Order: sequence, then C-alpha cells, then structure tokens
Amino acid sequence: MTAPGTRYILICSGKGGVGKTTLTANLGIALARQGVRTAVLDADFGLRNLDLLLGLENRIVFTAQEVLAGSCRLEQALVKHKQEPNLALLPAGNPRMLEWLKPEDMQRIAAMLGEQFDIVLIDCPAGIEDGFKNAVAAAQEAIVITTPEVSAVRDADRVIGLLNSHGVKPIQLVLNRVRPKMMANQEMLSVSDVTDILALPLLGLVMEDEQVIVSTNRGEPLTLNGTKSPAALAYNNIARRLRGEEVPLLDPAKAGRGLRAKLGRLMTTKIF
Repeated sequence: MTAPGTRYILICSGKGGVGKTTLTANLGIALARQGVRTAVLDADFGLRNLDLLLGLENRIVFTAQEVLAGSCRLEQALVKHKQEPNLALLPAGNPRMLEWLKPEDMQRIAAMLGEQFDIVLIDCPAGIEDGFKNAVAAAQEAIVITTPEVSAVRDADRVIGLLNSHGVKPIQLVLNRVRPKMMANQEMLSVSDVTDILALPLLGLVMEDEQVIVSTNRGEPLTLNGTKSPAALAYNNIARRLRGEEVPLLDPAKAGRGLRAKLGRLMTTKIF
C-alpha cells in the first residue's frame, strides 16, 4: 500500500545510457528547491549510481536492504542532502538483493517514504527484467526518458506497453540530448517523429549540453547551484510542469537558430 497524497513517479527508459539517473538527480534537486519534500529511491540494485550523481556516496551508512531486513530505521538509511534539506536519497542495497527482492518489498519501502515526502522519484534500472518489475510495483505514474535514436525509442515503446499493462498513469515523455541542427538536417529523429511513435504527452526537452557531463563527474547536479545552462533550464521547467505549472516547451528549431546566431556573433567579433 502507498501513502495517500504522495506521488510515486517511476523514471524509466528501457535502453540504458539515455540519461535516466541524471534526470532523477536533477529533477529531485529542482523539486526540492521549489519547496517540494522529495525522496529519490535508487531501485537499480545491480548498478547503483544515483548516490554518485548527487555527491552523496561517502555519506551512505545504511541502505534499503537494511531497512527491509529491519536492521535499521528508515531515518537512519535516508541520506539528507546538505544543500537541499527538502531532498533525501534512499540508496540501493547490495546487488545480491536481486536474488530475493520482490515487488511487495518495493511497495513497503515506497509506503514508508510516503509518510514523510510529497513526491518519491524511483530511479528504475534499464531493461524490462525483474528490476523493472520490482520498481514499477511501487509507482503510480511514470516519466519515460529517451533520446531521438531509433533503438532508444523502440525500447521506450516496449516499456510503455508494460507500464500500461501495470495500470501506471499518467505516463509522460522526456526527450533527452536533443540536437537542433541534426534534427533540422534530418540526421536525427525529430520531436514529432518521437511523439508520434510513442504517443505520449511531452513533459520536456533537454538539449545536448556538455555541462551535464561536467556536473555528473563532480557529483553536483546542474539544478543545484542555479546554473543557467540549457539542460539546467530544461530540468527546472520539467519540475515546474510536474507541479502543474503551464510552462511553454522549447522549440528546437528556434534553439538551433539562436545557437547559430550566437556563434555567428562570436566569429565576427574583432579581437584586439
């Protein structure tokens, strides 16, 4: 059973490496900065990385494994973010948990988190195996993230079918690593191509942004320090839309023209 009034949002992808954990970390920070009591639950027990992206890896003492075993209280396992008191991480346990973890265990964890938080973001492992089945059991709604690549979109489509079969709704789409120039040159699937295939409402577009790599390596999400990069703006807007605000979506074509104009100005600037 989940706690009434709490939103349980699964962040999933199907294909690995499309930015799922990065979205979870940045969205968690953005929601917390907007005053929402937010928990991020790392459900990827095989390859946990959410703690690294949040810069919390050295502060982990207990994990979801000890909570389920009754070895510690939930409050002992939660890792509060020093800079964002509204955000807490519940780390994934040992990979051997995959041998015995059941959907009911994830539901127990989610219900406990729901007593303290307004939103629980569940970072789902890639693929559609047992890890996905466990994670989806704790979710009420979902965000599917994909890149504009045929293989990633095909895997996302498979995941959407499974989400529908589990009664998860609403399901919304985030399109990551958007490159306006490649879309304009038809070297990449367009936004309309992806939305037509997946038939999901678009929650946000995240532009290709080198600062994402820099922030990931530092364990400092872009949304943490008010960075003005395109990806940081996109993550913050996604958080606002999740909270019900009407925020216009970025037009990739206009974004591409703006970037080309900026580059043009730089190239024609005289250097003395």
